Amino acid sequence: MSAGDRRRLRGRLLRHASGSAHVRPDVAGQEEVFLPVARASGFMHGDRVEVRVLGRDTRGRWHGRIMQVLEPASRIITGLLERRGRSARVRPYDSRVARNIRVPSHGLGDAEDGMAVGVEVLEPPDQGGVASGRVVEVLGFPDRPGMDIQLIVRKYDLRHQWPEDVLGEANGIEDPPKEREIAAREDFRALPTVSIDGETAKDFDDAVSVQPLPGEGIRLYVHIADVAHYVRERGAMDGEALTRGTSVYFPGHVVPMLPERLSNEVCSLRPQEDRLSQSVVLDVDASGRVFKVRFADGVIRSAERMTYTQVAGILEDNSPELLHRYDTLVEMFRLMETLFQRLWARRRQRGSIDFDLPVPEIVLNARGEMTGVFPSQRNIAHRIIEEFMLAANEAVAEYLFQHRTPTLYRIHESPDPLRLEVLDEAISGLGYRLPRPLDTLRPQHFQKILDLAAGKTEERFVTQMVLRAMRQARYDPDNVGHFGLAARHYLHFTSPIRRYPDLVVHRILRALRGGDLPSGGTREVQWRRELPEVARQTSRTERTAEEAERELEQWKKLAFMGEKLGEEYHGFVSGVMNFGLFVQLEEYFVEGLIHISTLGDDFYEFDERRHLLR
Repeated sequence: MSAGDRRRLRGRLLRHASGSAHVRPDVAGQEEVFLPVARASGFMHGDRVEVRVLGRDTRGRWHGRIMQVLEPASRIITGLLERRGRSARVRPYDSRVARNIRVPSHGLGDAEDGMAVGVEVLEPPDQGGVASGRVVEVLGFPDRPGMDIQLIVRKYDLRHQWPEDVLGEANGIEDPPKEREIAAREDFRALPTVSIDGETAKDFDDAVSVQPLPGEGIRLYVHIADVAHYVRERGAMDGEALTRGTSVYFPGHVVPMLPERLSNEVCSLRPQEDRLSQSVVLDVDASGRVFKVRFADGVIRSAERMTYTQVAGILEDNSPELLHRYDTLVEMFRLMETLFQRLWARRRQRGSIDFDLPVPEIVLNARGEMTGVFPSQRNIAHRIIEEFMLAANEAVAEYLFQHRTPTLYRIHESPDPLRLEVLDEAISGLGYRLPRPLDTLRPQHFQKILDLAAGKTEERFVTQMVLRAMRQARYDPDNVGHFGLAARHYLHFTSPIRRYPDLVVHRILRALRGGDLPSGGTREVQWRRELPEVARQTSRTERTAEEAERELEQWKKLAFMGEKLGEEYHGFVSGVMNFGLFVQLEEYFVEGLIHISTLGDDFYEFDERRHLLR
């Protein structure tokens, strides 16, 4: 794009609290376009717009002008009402939306001062960041139990209610499957199949089984809930699932992609019930190489609903109680561990990066009140299932790629060299260096850095810095491979209950296997035309879900620690910036800032290279 270029670009408008904004292009790899306050006023955060690129400003940023709004963002904004006599305003929970929203007295309804409300924006923010609107929903006072989830759901405009036609379609599905449906499928019910999930999981979309082969080979069966059999393409449920894009998981609560009739009942691979599946059968040799792949429409009957804790108790702890309770499955679990070790070793050998950071686990009591937040570590059972799902996803991706079939890949592009410069500078002060030239680095170079830092005090810092240097994985019909996994072909196939791209892949795989996808045929042409938009939509909803989950987690941490003001804890410095120290507590998995202004009367100098305040 040259300075004189006047081409138009489409993307999502993201406002800043200052009133300016930038447009994030729909097409990955294009630079964002900056909008000064004057050009951003009158538009809403989240609008999808077409912008004319005018050139670069004095700071080197592309800047432009909005030509039209293609898809308006939601005009219903959640915020805190402040009443002052006859005047009132709402301060949005998302400061990017507007500085505040004026509400006339006749637009207040029954809302009281200090309540959380939903406001319909009638006039977008002006240059001062002030919008105007009217109250359309009174949520209540913010400290009410469960209000945090309600506010996050509304802030991120998550669809949490089901249209009548969607519920009607879901409730019309018969369960269990009919004998004629079962007769047309491969019968896997004699296999000792199990699902392995977390203790609180309600939707079981994968189940696994393994068998020894002659010699040293092992056969892996990955059975995935056949959601595509039940969700009619272009039907009401399908349209709603595409709009939602993904399920959103909060502590003790889920906003599902599909109605519970499907996610928790018909499609969930519950034990001792006949369930329809799309199955991947992989034969793996002693070196971890997959030497034979087969796909099937199947029917399974899960023997047990296992948890990660139970399987780890058998394999790592040799729990007498669990060994006795699941005596008929113990040998299969041990064979699973052997297969995992083979697959993992081969993936590591090709250079796949293993980010093994603990994630926060918020603990709730029976009343839904938070009682703690602790690091959730992956045990052997987590790693077994993760490795099996990766293997199945790669097998499907390679099969579709070899047949030149349009599909949605899960791509992860190589890091931007500018980010690698920042990473190299950050870790060099700790004695680590990236090989040169930076634009030729492969995944194994990053894994070597992580291995060197493993077990050291700086491990978490180094891992986070490497993560920040990586691009964000996304969905795309063009296969450019997955850098982090060092995989030439990769997609998502194993979670169609909670991810729409997996549902699309199920449909495409079945159509290809059934001979319903001839090259140049109507369905192939249609998918090639529609997949770019599906990729854009599902990548966006995935980012939104992650942001919503992360923000609610922060809200709960703040509320929890807010009750402990004045108490003392041990912690370690997890990061250093010019404005202060980040400290990770040892007792709770909570990180906070010690601002430089609270460090006493001394003058501190920030050594950016060595990441220290002196």
